[in-house]
Amino acid sequence: MPWLEPISLSGPHASLKPLSHDHVDGLTEAVKDGELWKLWYTFVPKPEDMRKEIDRRLGLQAAGTMMPWTVFDADGRIAGMTTYMNVDAPNRRVEIGSTWYAKAVQRSAVNTQCKLLLLGHAFEKLDCIAVEFRTHFFNHQSRRGIERLGAKLDGILRSHQIAANGTLRDTVVYSIIASEWPTVQAHLTYQLHEKAR
Repeated sequence: MPWLEPISLSGPHASLKPLSHDHVDGLTEAVKDGELWKLWYTFVPKPEDMRKEIDRRLGLQAAGTMMPWTVFDADGRIAGMTTYMNVDAPNRRVEIGSTWYAKAVQRSAVNTQCKLLLLGHAFEKLDCIAVEFRTHFFNHQSRRGIERLGAKLDGILRSHQIAANGTLRDTVVYSIIASEWPTVQAHLTYQLHEKAR
């Protein structure tokens, strides 16, 4: 039985459903909100490439290295994508990444809810010893968001990757370890309560 299997996760502010080709139209509309593919320091699929991106993620799922989800907001509208990636089953580690959200839900409770769901599943169901987050050095919005979760900085991988535009990416690596999960869970639950007020 594989360590990771497609599963739906839901909370009051957002839900995660296993990525499907049925979601292509909703994802295409969501990515147009904010023209997210124009951000130079991260990879977000262009609207015309959404089907190809779904194929890529489902291919990685079939290979056992990714678990992709479609993000739905509280009203049931498709709001983005997220994944467990760089899956390391023998060492019970995953990275939460390849995440993007329509501009309309950025800075809302959606991301906090999704992270609470993904971290809860990772630590409580998959018995992960650590969950990792990685982002571009210049993606300050993402770095602030990761730090707000309670993740700690592990370090910076300098000249880690060559970006599509030919520049070198310094990758900032964060993690939350299993012993930190109860405190992080309390923190995220509090943040959600505050956002809902």
